[in-house]
Amino acid sequence: MGGAVSRPQQITVLGATGSIGLSTLDVISRHPERYRVFALSGFARLAELEALCLLYRPRYAVVPGAEAARHLQGGLLAAGLTTRVLVGVAGLCEVAAHPEVDAVMAAIVGAAGLKPTLAAVEAGKKVLLANKEALVMSGALFMQAVRKSGAVLLPIDSEHNAIFQCLPTDYARGLAAVGVRRILLTASGGPFRETPLAELEQVSPEQACAHPNWSMGRKISVDSASMMNKGLELIEACWLFDARPAQVEVVIHPQSVIHSLVDYVDGSVLAQLGNPDMRTPISHALAWPERIDSGVAPLNLFSIARLDFLPPDELRFPCLRLARQAAEAGGTAPAMLNAANEVAVAAFLERRIRFPEIASIIDAVLNFEPAAVVESLDVVLAADSRARALAEQWLNRHGR
Repeated sequence: MGGAVSRPQQITVLGATGSIGLSTLDVISRHPERYRVFALSGFARLAELEALCLLYRPRYAVVPGAEAARHLQGGLLAAGLTTRVLVGVAGLCEVAAHPEVDAVMAAIVGAAGLKPTLAAVEAGKKVLLANKEALVMSGALFMQAVRKSGAVLLPIDSEHNAIFQCLPTDYARGLAAVGVRRILLTASGGPFRETPLAELEQVSPEQACAHPNWSMGRKISVDSASMMNKGLELIEACWLFDARPAQVEVVIHPQSVIHSLVDYVDGSVLAQLGNPDMRTPISHALAWPERIDSGVAPLNLFSIARLDFLPPDELRFPCLRLARQAAEAGGTAPAMLNAANEVAVAAFLERRIRFPEIASIIDAVLNFEPAAVVESLDVVLAADSRARALAEQWLNRHGR
């Protein structure tokens, strides 16, 4: 579709070694006439990052520390590459905001992705947002920066990308103005959708990470098992589409074929369907407003045969209730929710706590002190640090 591409777009991929980053590189590699890799970043999988640099030959690579940078730079120089290796948050922000960059895939998991994603927005880039936490932590500031800079913000989460596709192009006028009644956010229900509640005390990190439909990193997989990922997506949807929490309804859809729906006042309900493969939303956002081949197989409705829908059980998924409460409270509450969840999930993966205690930690942190008004990024980061400290205090008292 569309006319000839005048020059390849320069793409920075933040979080290149994760599942979203690798899927992005797969789509880019299918369209070398359209896209070039400008910069790649990695955190822990540095051998994989070096292999990606050898394959895609970026201008820059970014790693977390000086020792890792020296090691990677030496390896790349030995291979004859001129790739320059940068370090830390400053390096991430540099490659996100670089004047030659056209688009940034923001796929760093967790609060660590906030500053470089915001740097890309403030530089007016086309930002492909896969990092939930940037909006969850600093939604008002983030969207204000988008409006001020003229950045193009395109959601990569399959659910938000589906909503984006089902909304009219002028949805920024307001949901009521374009006739939207509700946003229906679908969720698979994760691996514990039917597990007896009493057995959740004994589930292992390996069981929590065994998602029935999607291939994801460990932290995001645990969030899916607890449905905190859907809580974070609810908050994100409110900021992306200027919706109230009450306008966003979560629907469990085990097949993960309908990625989300939009309900209109005339009774129409528009849905976006597709195989559960992140290359679909990635290719949609990369090429928007055009469409390109993503490598995803066509959807076979005959093999699916049925589509099921269930209401979420908040006794089973208390994290979803806590996230909705944080969305309604506003201010720093979502940032504290996110920070407490990151600490709790890490503790669960380290076997320091049981699965239900993830929600216990978050609940305790949110109830310790009221949310503050967000006036600056410093307020957000202070709330994040405070929540992490409170969560660690809980672990020191109750953890194993």
